[in-house]
Amino acid sequence: MSNQGIATTQVNNTNLNSTPLDIRASGFFRVSKGFWWLRLATLIVVDCAVLSLAWILAKHTGTAIYTQNNFIPSLVLIQVATLALQGTYQPGKQRYDYFNIIKSLTFAHGLILLCSVLYRPIVEFSFSTLTSSWLMSTTFVVTGRLLVGIVLQYFRQRKLLGCNSVFLICDTGSEEQIINLIKNEKRYIIRGTDTASALDRYNRQQTLAELNRLGITEVFIDWDAIKNRMFVCWLFQVSGITVHIIPTQLKPIDRQVYFQKISGMPCLSVSCPTIISKDFWIKRSFDFCFTALFLILTFPVYLAIAIAIKLDSPGPIFYKQTRIGLHGKPFKVWKFRTMRPDADKLQKELEALNEVKDGIIFKIKDDPRITKVGKFLRRYSLDELPQLFNVLLGEMSLVGPRPLPTRDVDKFLDHHFIRQEVLPGVTGLWQVSGRSNILDFEQVINLDMSYIENWSLQLDFEILLRTVKVVLKKEGAY
Repeated sequence: MSNQGIATTQVNNTNLNSTPLDIRASGFFRVSKGFWWLRLATLIVVDCAVLSLAWILAKHTGTAIYTQNNFIPSLVLIQVATLALQGTYQPGKQRYDYFNIIKSLTFAHGLILLCSVLYRPIVEFSFSTLTSSWLMSTTFVVTGRLLVGIVLQYFRQRKLLGCNSVFLICDTGSEEQIINLIKNEKRYIIRGTDTASALDRYNRQQTLAELNRLGITEVFIDWDAIKNRMFVCWLFQVSGITVHIIPTQLKPIDRQVYFQKISGMPCLSVSCPTIISKDFWIKRSFDFCFTALFLILTFPVYLAIAIAIKLDSPGPIFYKQTRIGLHGKPFKVWKFRTMRPDADKLQKELEALNEVKDGIIFKIKDDPRITKVGKFLRRYSLDELPQLFNVLLGEMSLVGPRPLPTRDVDKFLDHHFIRQEVLPGVTGLWQVSGRSNILDFEQVINLDMSYIENWSLQLDFEILLRTVKVVLKKEGAY
């Protein structure tokens, strides 16, 4: 695929607060691409049919089942739910893990036995009925899965059903070998290939547009192309595309991945969730609701800080500084003023005292521009409270990489710009890992990368809790 022939895309700018979307958002809820729904529906229908048959036969071969109504649909529902919770409907080999299927159905029958004890005589089973049902259920489900697999394989080999459109991103030297391996699997149609440059900062949106145009459902990327760029998996996931990583040189990976074989070749797969971006929209909704409630409850605190700033030194209560936010767009960050009004002008005179090694971030431990009240506010991070206004406006999130001033971003190297692909935060992994004690910007980038690649709602809540602890202990603040 030639980068010159790829049509550029415009990022959908509609989210909870009409701000640009970050790398984790699909625009709104989407469903994962591919024929997964057909395979899933087939398995569920087959399982329901054979499980119903097993209970009907068990009812007639064993001692009767005594119920007020026909309980078979409820019994089948319990079994199917147990199979789903055990991951037997997940893609890949898990659907044909027969030991796990037998274990799940055994557990389901244990639940049914418990219900029969608790709710007797509404529902009552004899030992022979339960035994017959268990034997037939496991036998029928395993047989059904086996037959479904054989039928799907038959249709795939003849390109009649279930052939997913895939795309390959790899170095030219290994392209032919990987293509042959994918073709041997006989369930993929390769729609195109490209080099690792397709994932570069200036090309990745164009690449994604081309993949969507081709209707790609899965993409294969060799390790040399993806290394140090695992964050691009978000781009594919928000479009409903599953990512397979061909591990020619394995290194530690923190993302949740699973192993499978493609024509005998070990492959790391980053699966695409069924409903895309639901966690991102939960995060945005939580940001807005929590921030609005917090501002209402803490209004007296804001008022007290404003009065203290006015009494301590001349100048405005709030300090608004231009920071670089999502997709490199500037915005005004709100903070309580902690410095003299002419602090920005004095910074040039103090550049020689900067304690950060590479000079990207400006930090001085005993900054002479800080006022008395300002020192107290910074010690407990109270100067950051007005940034909740930025959260309400959709310019920031409660958790994310900290937005940096224009002066700092102007000194970025190309790989530093990844932190601009997600919504900046009031707090983040950098803040709870040492804050001002971290004086090497590459460490900051590594923390931001770790946050982006491993983001989850649970991680956000952990960072919020750790932030409270760090603030109360006054760790790394000045």
